[in-house]
Amino acid sequence: MARAETPGPDTEPGAARGERPGAVPDGPAGPSRHRRRPPRATAPLLIASGCAAVLAVAAVRLAGEVTRAPTPAERSAAVATEIGRRYRAWPAGRIFPAGLRYTLDEGSAETARRVGIGTDTRCGTAVDPGLTASLTARGCQAVLRATYLDQAQGLAVTIGVAAFPDTASAHGAVAWFPPRAPAPGLRALPFAGTVAARFGDAARQASAAAQRGPYVVAATVGYADGRPTLRAARRLPELAELAPRLVDAVLRPLTAPAAIRCGTREWSC
Repeated sequence: MARAETPGPDTEPGAARGERPGAVPDGPAGPSRHRRRPPRATAPLLIASGCAAVLAVAAVRLAGEVTRAPTPAERSAAVATEIGRRYRAWPAGRIFPAGLRYTLDEGSAETARRVGIGTDTRCGTAVDPGLTASLTARGCQAVLRATYLDQAQGLAVTIGVAAFPDTASAHGAVAWFPPRAPAPGLRALPFAGTVAARFGDAARQASAAAQRGPYVVAATVGYADGRPTLRAARRLPELAELAPRLVDAVLRPLTAPAAIRCGTREWSC
């Protein structure tokens, strides 16, 4: 009859139950002495998740920036930029249309007809030498000129558009144009083979100038047949009245704010 062996002093606990030495017995585990380390892939995953979150936030902000409406300051800047480049972007015939409507005091509406448009846009050749330095010092970029005849074709008017980098520069330059005297100011621009072929600098009788935005528009008026300057007492009233009327007729549309169309080829807001 077999007997159950009693573990002796040299027998390890559990050996009698057929357990291997050092084996962990079944049953509730005791407190562990070592913490389990997270898998090595956890840290990169956390970093990737953080980057994705940052990119998502940035994408949302960028989408909001792209789709938001322009601020009033951005609209004003866009308008100023568009107006400032019109002297280069607009066709010459748009700056100087074929006809300019004007009304003299106590008279009906009349039309001045364009004789021609000059091709020389240098600031130094468009004005008298006494005015060149003042325009150059304020950054004059170009002076566009065209000559018109009044409706009766007895008076010739040369109109000049002087372009400057900004409003402040143009404002500083307009003060140097004579308010009434023809010189030193805008030079006359005759056209051979026309009624105004003899309208030279010696025939200038009156002048006018005005500024708005980055532009100064000036005009010089005289008799189309080229007769020299007459004394003030003998000048026709139309000489003094015609110049400012035609200056305004060119300056007003040139500096009129346009409707803003942000996001198109013409506009950047």
